[in-house]
Amino acid sequence: MATDTVELSIGGMTCASCAARIERKLNKLEGVQASVNYATEKARVSYAGDLTPADLVKVVEATGYTAELPAEPTETAEEDDPTRTLRERLVTSAVLSVPVIALAMVPALQFTYWQWLSLALAGPVVTYAAWPFHKAAWTNLRHGAATMDTLISLGVGSAFLWSLYALFLGTAGTPGMTHGFTFTVERMAGTGNIYLEVAAGVTTFILAGRYFEARSKRRAGAALKALLELGAKDVAVVRDGREVRVPTEELAVGDRFVVRPGEKIATDGVVEEGTSAVDASMLTGESVPVEVRPGDAVAGATVNAGGRLVVRATRIGSDTQLAQMARLVEEAQNGKAEVQRLADRISAVFVPVVIALAVGTLGFWLGTGGGAGAAFTAAVAVLIIACPCALGLATPTALLVGTGRGAQLGILIKGPEVLESTRRVDTVVLDKTGTVTTGQMSLVGVHTAEGETEAEVLRLAGALENASEHPIARAVAQAAGDVPAVDDFQNVEGLGVQGVVDAHAVLVGRERLLSEWSVPLGTELREAKEEAERQGRTAVLVAWDGKARGVLVVADTVKPTSKEAIEGLRGLGLRPVLLTGDNSAAAEAVAAEVGISEVVAEVLPADKVDVVKKLQDEGRVVAMVGDGVNDAAALAQADLGLAMGTGTDVAIEASDLTLVRGDLRAAVDAIRLARRTLSTIKGNLFWAFAYNVAALPLAALGLLNPMIAGAAMAFSSVFVVSNSLRLRAFR
Repeated sequence: MATDTVELSIGGMTCASCAARIERKLNKLEGVQASVNYATEKARVSYAGDLTPADLVKVVEATGYTAELPAEPTETAEEDDPTRTLRERLVTSAVLSVPVIALAMVPALQFTYWQWLSLALAGPVVTYAAWPFHKAAWTNLRHGAATMDTLISLGVGSAFLWSLYALFLGTAGTPGMTHGFTFTVERMAGTGNIYLEVAAGVTTFILAGRYFEARSKRRAGAALKALLELGAKDVAVVRDGREVRVPTEELAVGDRFVVRPGEKIATDGVVEEGTSAVDASMLTGESVPVEVRPGDAVAGATVNAGGRLVVRATRIGSDTQLAQMARLVEEAQNGKAEVQRLADRISAVFVPVVIALAVGTLGFWLGTGGGAGAAFTAAVAVLIIACPCALGLATPTALLVGTGRGAQLGILIKGPEVLESTRRVDTVVLDKTGTVTTGQMSLVGVHTAEGETEAEVLRLAGALENASEHPIARAVAQAAGDVPAVDDFQNVEGLGVQGVVDAHAVLVGRERLLSEWSVPLGTELREAKEEAERQGRTAVLVAWDGKARGVLVVADTVKPTSKEAIEGLRGLGLRPVLLTGDNSAAAEAVAAEVGISEVVAEVLPADKVDVVKKLQDEGRVVAMVGDGVNDAAALAQADLGLAMGTGTDVAIEASDLTLVRGDLRAAVDAIRLARRTLSTIKGNLFWAFAYNVAALPLAALGLLNPMIAGAAMAFSSVFVVSNSLRLRAFR
């Protein structure tokens, strides 16, 4: 049976359990396989039979969420910031909550009518700022489910409603009422106590957690935007023998366009005129530019490093290599297993238990003739003490401190879901170019014929190469330093350069250039050339006055800290794998130098994702370290993506962790810091729940004095914050 795949944009999810619920509902349909990603708010659905995308949308809507087929992205529409309303609610809540909490906690501030000022300030917090929680709780209730939102809404609502009852129908509204600091455990009617600081404080803390999470989620889509912005913006098209500049969107298949040195190639095509070196490192990760001549294919967004080219467009828009890579990145992001937040998993059990306990408490006190006042006090106390104020702080505080410390060490952590992955990672895949190596060509060896000095060979070769723009030429010129002037300089397309230096006729380039001038290569130099090529390096031959004088070996060099970093990764229990588009010889040489035994070479950019998937299918949890556009999809596919900050924006956006320094040792620090932050979050969550659970029996027995409730709340929050601050000492 033929299956179709559709991607739906889902709205209204507030936690990972929402995503799980939608996924369950969709998968109940016959012939449907759905994966819902809470982080990207997308559902990827494969369906067969008579179903249509509209039917799938209806199922999601019946579950209590919104769904729509993704609209085509428009360049002009400025995207709305989804975190804006959340930020507005958080600011409102924080500004109004601080005085409410201060008035309740500091008796010295409790003037004659302080409780009424508290009510005026807490009102907007409980209604406007906490509205997302109430709305989500109502949606969940309609579908017979309970989540973290249910608990927050119940706790905030019951604290506020009880305060209203105590103010208007109890004794809390009398002028001069104060909250005394007594730590007695006694039964009470509770009509003289207000809990407005609980309602306001819980709302603020949990909104803060949601806001930081939403900010990190928003960055998931930025990788695709960055990718699509890499292409050229306009192009010189040849029409009726004249060059006309038009926006790249107006290019059609078959159009001929001109690419000057230094310009980006506008779209995928075939070279019709001219020869040049094309820097495709952005797409392929290869540090050596590719020589192209008429008939060779070139990819859009690569850079023309040499001569003028005329290219005929063969693919445009969504068919280009760049667009396909963008699609790979998106698919990899969507396929990522959503990490269920611990708080949601626990609350799925905790919430129904608390509600049952509150109802049971109310029934027990009414049934034993304890009086309505005492019964409601005990039931509300259960809900209030169960509302986990510290839970809202547990993740964001540890994250803030952990990410802040990371930033000081040059490590940027995207969000809480990243930390979960670092603990389980057992394999680390390293891109070669720009990650383990510098990604730039440099001179690594000079072999001379008998009777010649290295200095002289380098001086004359450097003089010629200094006049060329080729990256290999730049490596030689840089190593040569100050060089003499050149006469009759000529660039022989694809072969090398020639000219006159200090009255010597000098040739620098490939063996074919020397053959054209009938200059033989001696046995010694031929051996040096072949040895360099065996190691995957580039050999540049130098001759003058009809005789071969030397071989210059140019290569991408290993970073000095890479070997130490590999040892550090092994120390964390990780298995390193070197991955590269380069030839096997070059890859094996680099792997041997840094101490990696597993090598995957000659891999196309699109196949890097498959290498990561294959390792994952073997049951490994994979971290990927890369720096190029060609690594973006693999970074997104990996369980943990680490991008070098010296790399492209696209790689950085697609990753989970960014290493600001271009030093691989930062990857070791990043994984250690992330693991430490995760264990802090888990410790916080444990204590946040422990205080609530310990106080629940007291509340149910009607023995919970409001000050003990307030103190337990405050103490659990203080504990969580101080526990998180320990991360500042991370080395």
